[in-house]
Amino acid sequence: MMKAHGSWLLPAGRQGVAHGILFFLALYAVLCTPYPAFAQTISSTELINNAKQYDGKAVVYVGEVIGDIMVRGEYAWINVHDGNNAIGIWIGKDLTKDILYTGSYKSRGDWVEISGTFQRICPQHGGDLDIHAQSIKKINPGKLTPERLNFSKEKHALVLLVILCPLVILRLLKRK
Repeated sequence: MMKAHGSWLLPAGRQGVAHGILFFLALYAVLCTPYPAFAQTISSTELINNAKQYDGKAVVYVGEVIGDIMVRGEYAWINVHDGNNAIGIWIGKDLTKDILYTGSYKSRGDWVEISGTFQRICPQHGGDLDIHAQSIKKINPGKLTPERLNFSKEKHALVLLVILCPLVILRLLKRK
C-alpha cells in the first residue's frame, strides 16, 4: 500500500528510512561545510580596537580592494578598505588573478571577502597589523568611474580668466 508523503509516494515501512536519510544529509551539510561559510565578518574598527583578542585567529573581512596589487615573489599585498579603515592583506599571487579593478580616482575596486589569519604584530612583515589570507571571494565587481566635470568650478575659472587677462595685458603695457 502506498502512502502519500509530501510529494513522494513511499511504502508505509520506508517513511522512517527517508526521514533518517534526510536528517543525515542535513547534518552532513551543516558539519562538513568549511568554517568561513559560517564565520561572521569583522570590521576593521573591531580588529584594530580589539587586536589582542583576534591575534592569530581566523577572521573574515569584507571591503573594497584599493591601490595597487603589489606582487612580492609568490605572494602579493593588497589593501582592503571596509569604509572606515584599510587593512593590508598578504595573499598568494595566484589568488589575486580575479581582481580586475582596484579603487582609485578612476575606478571603484572589486569588493571581496577575505578569509585568513589576523596578525596584530606580524613578525614576518616588520610588526605590521595584517591578515594572511587563505581564500578570497569576489562579492561585487568593480567598475570604471567616468570623470565628471564640475561646471560651477568651470564658471569660476572663466570669470577669473576674464578678470586676470586685462590685468596681465595692462601690466605688460606698463613695462613698455
